[in-house]
Amino acid sequence: MSAKTREVDNLHIISQEELPTPAELKREMPLKGDALDTVLYGHHSVKGILDNKDHRLLVVVGPCSIHDTALAMDYARLLKPLADELKDTLMIMMRVYFEKPRTTVGWEGLIYDPYLDGSHRIEHGLRIGRQLMLDINALGLPIAVEALDLISPQYLQDLVSWTAIGARTTESPTHRKLSSGISSAVGFKNNVDGSLSVAVNAIRSASAVNTFISVAENGRVAAFRTSGNPHCHVILRGGKEPNFQAPFVAACEAELRKAALPENILVDCSHGNSRKQYELQLEVLEDVAQQIVAGNKSIMGVMVESNICAGNQPIPADPQEIRYGVSITDACIDWPTTETALRKLADEVKDVLPGRR
Repeated sequence: MSAKTREVDNLHIISQEELPTPAELKREMPLKGDALDTVLYGHHSVKGILDNKDHRLLVVVGPCSIHDTALAMDYARLLKPLADELKDTLMIMMRVYFEKPRTTVGWEGLIYDPYLDGSHRIEHGLRIGRQLMLDINALGLPIAVEALDLISPQYLQDLVSWTAIGARTTESPTHRKLSSGISSAVGFKNNVDGSLSVAVNAIRSASAVNTFISVAENGRVAAFRTSGNPHCHVILRGGKEPNFQAPFVAACEAELRKAALPENILVDCSHGNSRKQYELQLEVLEDVAQQIVAGNKSIMGVMVESNICAGNQPIPADPQEIRYGVSITDACIDWPTTETALRKLADEVKDVLPGRR
């Protein structure tokens, strides 16, 4: 490469490391047996809810982000019996979020920095993440993720039963194209300012035929053509103000109706809807339950940020000093509170749900 070429080709790249291909990683860590059955159950259940064939309420619950796989498995082992107990009313799946969007800088998640030390050992992150997802699915607990990166779904998406597109990326044309090809149902969050049109337009785009560039199973770059994803919906996550209350839900229904889209809405009890105060998630959850009891038919799910212990913590200089069970990103409610809240939710809506769809 000539000196002139070096000025315009990868000028700021200091190194690059080849990763295994998606096919290689899947051969090394195949989806099979109980884990495969769980993914299929998750897919069929969520799509049944969106298609008005399953009366249950979808509940996506778990840590804001996964930073410790042993902790994640401890949480999953607590959640699984509760999911079984409430399975006739609530379709519970675990949040297994590996990627974190950043406004400026910060820890980007387990895939990008699995050791929380800035080493960015992505190959390790992919293997650690895939093994954890296999283990959680093997327990019989379906998984929910946020699709932030445009390549990592080729490595992990076969293990996912529901996918979220975040408020910062719902407007991204490439994420809309990606969503049109994702096999699971996809929820689009409203914009960070609270506006709904971005999410509605995202559903319209992802539901249509699309073409996008990504990495194929063999690691080669390929053009993917999609038939469109028919199982997309809105996630109300709040904005400058909360938007979970009945008037906002009705406004979202009207926007979806105007666009000739199914009136399917999931309410995120955290983020703008809780004003970033994790305890207020319980108030959001109660309000949603009362809306359903009062006759709402569009709310098909809720999302709750929960961990074994309450609150959150900054990442210390020595990752070994991280307190067990406490989030290192957004603050979460603790497990006893989660257990009580979900039992209460199920009890409040169990008699209404069978007749609302």
